[in-house]
Amino acid sequence: MKTKFDFIVIGAGSAGCVLASRLSEDPNCHVCLIEAGKSDNNVCVQMPAGLAVSVPYGVNSWHYNTVAQKALNNRQGFMPRGKVLGGSSSINAMVYIRGNKYDYDQWAAMGNDGWDFNSLLPYFIKSENNALFYNNPLHGNDGPLHVQELSSASHLNQYFLQACHEQGIARSLDINGASQHGARLVQVTQHQGERCSAAKAYITPFLQRKNLTVLTDTHVNKILFEGHTATAVEVVNNNKVVQLFAKKEIILSAGAINSPQILMLSGVADKQDLLNKGIKPVIHLPGVGKNLQDHLTVVPLYKAKYSLGSFGISMAGVGRILSGCIKWFSKREGLLTSNFAESHAFINLFPNSPAPDIQLEFVIGLVDDHNRKLHTGHGYSIHCSLMRPKSRGTVSLADNNPRTAPLIDPNFLEHPDDLNVLLAGLKKTLKVMQSKGFEPVRSSMVYPLDINNDEQLIAFIKRTADTEYHPVGTCKMGQDTMAVVDTHLRVHGLHNLRVVDASIMPTIITGNTNAPVIAIAEKAADLIINT
Repeated sequence: MKTKFDFIVIGAGSAGCVLASRLSEDPNCHVCLIEAGKSDNNVCVQMPAGLAVSVPYGVNSWHYNTVAQKALNNRQGFMPRGKVLGGSSSINAMVYIRGNKYDYDQWAAMGNDGWDFNSLLPYFIKSENNALFYNNPLHGNDGPLHVQELSSASHLNQYFLQACHEQGIARSLDINGASQHGARLVQVTQHQGERCSAAKAYITPFLQRKNLTVLTDTHVNKILFEGHTATAVEVVNNNKVVQLFAKKEIILSAGAINSPQILMLSGVADKQDLLNKGIKPVIHLPGVGKNLQDHLTVVPLYKAKYSLGSFGISMAGVGRILSGCIKWFSKREGLLTSNFAESHAFINLFPNSPAPDIQLEFVIGLVDDHNRKLHTGHGYSIHCSLMRPKSRGTVSLADNNPRTAPLIDPNFLEHPDDLNVLLAGLKKTLKVMQSKGFEPVRSSMVYPLDINNDEQLIAFIKRTADTEYHPVGTCKMGQDTMAVVDTHLRVHGLHNLRVVDASIMPTIITGNTNAPVIAIAEKAADLIINT
């Protein structure tokens, strides 16, 4: 195995794939990309509907759980993260949403120069190959990441969009356009009937590059330092401990859960916390693993009057899935190109809201407890997700063993405002679901809810709410005492070490996080190349 490189990128997820690809465009720059999971060359990744297996059952996933959440009846939450080439972009719902201009302008207002929306927009455009918008100043058509509308969207989406209209939620031409508000069919990262993950966009087309080494099934133990300079990465490959050396930089792109875990294992975190775990500190950075934020979602479910247009457990439903398999394997078309969450809406709940308070995701199936709790028959669901939570959680070490899962505490609903906003969002969601637009398909609720009974609705939130799979913030960018990286994403107080992934977000963005992480990585690649 080759052990010396210019750059080592830890984590082949949405950010790591971008970085390894862009840095290796220079044939004189030798790049190593490390991934703990396997190749993405499997049907659960390639088939869009394969996420129905990956997420609930741990295929291609770390399959983490949170610690007990006090405000959620002491339940352990679910925290699946991608463990495969492409990371979470290989198991997610392929939703392409950039977030709101307000989000990034707030980052800049916190002192992070160069991270306002107008500064990031060129990187969204650079990454994007949009099949819907051409000659549009807000979109790109030449990037590696394919973005399109669903090729076989269910007719049930029209009921959702009509119901939104009846509740004063306007139809949006482009949720990633000048305004984020409104409802529309989803845009997805797909191409020719397959998932277009970060790996498919940025890595697999370039595996022949002689200066690019991609190591899968390779676990990182820790980053090694000489003084305050990162020099190497200790990994386990084929049951052997190997040291990989970086001449220029080590870039940590393992995500909001694993990036802080690796930093802590490497001696970079709160000094006393490290000593308590038997780890020798390299530098005191108390912000590592702090500032965890995530979108909390609550999901009311309705049964449908008929099966057509939805996924479900019935003879007709199984028959359509089997037919869909034949169509997908032969033509890469049909039912199994669905991402399930086929329509979205962004809604301001309050007159003074600077950006949408909640996101609705209309799902053409009864998705209960991450699809781990199955129901016979057919129906539909709406994820109502809190966009800008005030609660803050942590990621910490259980012990100093690199194979032990970290302790993940999103601290959901710790701040009372979060429950108030989510309750208002759930009421708005129920108004949409109970609108005339859904009458042609609406049957009974799986879990009956009275829109006028706050006590019952709060109990439903506490009994069922969980992650929308968007953890961020645990190695935040900034200049304060809890910041971990600077505006060039270099780890404070250390040399030759950066963090580039969702963990650097100071605050969570309004929407799904995959597209923003790819844009962050595109910008980071330029920062590194131009250093």
